Amino acid sequence: MKMRSTLFAVACLALAACSQDGSSSAQNPAADQQNAHAQEAAQKLALYQQMLGSHRDDLAAPIGEEVVNDFGDTPAAAEVRKTLPGIERQAKAQAEHDRLTALWSYQTGVQSGGKQISASISSSKPTGDATVRLILRRHSKWGQSVYLFGSGHGFVCKDQCSVPMRFNGKPETWKAYLPKTGEPALFIKDDARFIRAMSNAKTVEMDVTTKDQGRETLVFEVGGYDPAKFPELKK
Repeated sequence: MKMRSTLFAVACLALAACSQDGSSSAQNPAADQQNAHAQEAAQKLALYQQMLGSHRDDLAAPIGEEVVNDFGDTPAAAEVRKTLPGIERQAKAQAEHDRLTALWSYQTGVQSGGKQISASISSSKPTGDATVRLILRRHSKWGQSVYLFGSGHGFVCKDQCSVPMRFNGKPETWKAYLPKTGEPALFIKDDARFIRAMSNAKTVEMDVTTKDQGRETLVFEVGGYDPAKFPELKK
């Protein structure tokens, strides 16, 4: 009888313990979830700070935005908010710089028996079949040239013609002429001055007339031009 009483007591204690554990487990999921939430935010904060330390603002910005948007109630989000606005501005500026730089193409080689270096950019407007390229060229025999090159039948220009241009919106008028060889090109006179003016501009607009499209405005986003990639030819 005494043995049965002892076993009953032990069983009751075990049931009580199980009941307490079950009750504890039932009350802790929310706290556990909150802790996991905060830990995940802390890990993303560490990654955000690592990207900042590596000067990769372009990668840090989206990570910081994720922390603020998805973990806004955590200390990690509060820490990110201290620096994120400035990082977003820098990342946006870097992305724009990279976009403008990628618009330019630079080539070096041999053309028609002479060494040639060129820098070219396609018009942002118009695009498609009506796209026109602005080309800067240095050739060991022909010297330096600046010209437009399009598809189709070329440009309308008799002898020397005037081309209205705008550098960052400031209006100017430049002289131009057609090549004697008949390519669909339009050469800009005073090429050295044009390159200097273009180097200080973000956009260059030109009002031209083509044989296929008629009068139209060409827009070139030239802000990513790198003069180091278009060096002078050694004599």
